[in-house]
Amino acid sequence: MPPSHDHDGPGRHAALHARHRAVMPDWLTLLYERPIEISHGEGRHVWDAEGRRYLDFFGGILTTMTAHALPEVTRAVAEQAGRILHSSTLYLNGPMVELAERIAELSGIPDARVFFTTSGTEANDTALLLATAHRGSNQVLAMRNGYHGRSFSTIGVTGNAAWSPTSLTPLQTFYLHGGVRGRGPFAGLSDDAFVAACVDDLRDLLAQTRGPVAALLAEPVQGVGGFTHGPDGLFAAFREVLDEHGILWISDEVQTGWGRTGDHFWGWQAHAAAGPPDMLTFAKGIGNGMSVGGVVARAEVMNSLDASSVSTFGGSPVTMVAGLATLDHLLAHDLQGNARRVGGLLLTRLREGTAGLSTVREVRGRGLMIGVELVRPGTNEPSPEATAWALEAAREAGLLVGRGGGPAGTALRVAPPLSLTREEAEEGAELLVSALAEVEKRLLGEAGRAARP
Repeated sequence: MPPSHDHDGPGRHAALHARHRAVMPDWLTLLYERPIEISHGEGRHVWDAEGRRYLDFFGGILTTMTAHALPEVTRAVAEQAGRILHSSTLYLNGPMVELAERIAELSGIPDARVFFTTSGTEANDTALLLATAHRGSNQVLAMRNGYHGRSFSTIGVTGNAAWSPTSLTPLQTFYLHGGVRGRGPFAGLSDDAFVAACVDDLRDLLAQTRGPVAALLAEPVQGVGGFTHGPDGLFAAFREVLDEHGILWISDEVQTGWGRTGDHFWGWQAHAAAGPPDMLTFAKGIGNGMSVGGVVARAEVMNSLDASSVSTFGGSPVTMVAGLATLDHLLAHDLQGNARRVGGLLLTRLREGTAGLSTVREVRGRGLMIGVELVRPGTNEPSPEATAWALEAAREAGLLVGRGGGPAGTALRVAPPLSLTREEAEEGAELLVSALAEVEKRLLGEAGRAARP
């Protein structure tokens, strides 16, 4: 039984939404026509402030990686908070050094150094700083449909118009094909031909650059882009070309790290013929809700900055003990293996359940990182309406999922905590399939009404 929590009952959400709108930016995204406040959680479930229970298939944007209210993390944070919450990187910090040692070893990067931040945005921002300083260039490569954060520099390498509020940037960015397998000019090719075409595209772009290029920053699986990815080995093929030019490879593991893809601990390992990247960035799941991010880089790259620096909040003692407890639990319970097994079941159930729905163009993904792309029935045209309605229908049924996928945002994002059980996967698949069937019925009904004279 979940712990007892007071809630305000009907009307709490509407009142809080009105207050939110009065003081928060208009561009601060909220899900649902009538947004909800999450008051508490346990395991793979959360409760809202009006007392309703949901099966959580989004985990606070892939951040509650193990489980809500995981006792090991709660206990570690409480004990550390009772000693000291904060000291900054100006002082030695045992938990920070220990977590850095463990992440450096797990990263696969030789002679690795680790710098902690408070978010994935800040981690990618730091990686861009390191790469451009090390290479003496502001030219960077990124993937079309990619997303790397909301800071000024990371917006400058985001290849998704829905998340790019300005074209102003300190960087000159060149965007590559390859992040989306099922759409675009190379979609009809075989995997081998697709990779070859993307490599040709890379070579063509490099012929148009002026002087050195700093780095390629890329997600192994595009998160906000709707959980899309190219064929395994794509970045290994890219790496051969990058190495010819001395260009660094930065793997953005903010969403793919820690075993979420099931087959691998890091997303870059699906391209392992290339060896490890020069840098990887991480965040989200390692804190299980605490603000932890960071960069792992070869010492040669990490140590190339010639100015002093500190981080006031990066690597704080309380977030580091949360990271250590999360990592211990993750490894001890083989949550990567669970993501592979239960994620495979969930993917199969969703594909089987939606096979007859013309609103569902594709169910894709790996591990517990699944995208469901929605279109107008009988077409290949993205349907923002279908996606919005599906989110609402799933919530009404007691299931929380996310949204992403290209400029129109027409993919549902399914990414539960990695401890998801088979029973919960079956239940969640049934709820989502029912919601999608309801949406299709609504779309077909509207299409019929529109066709009548």
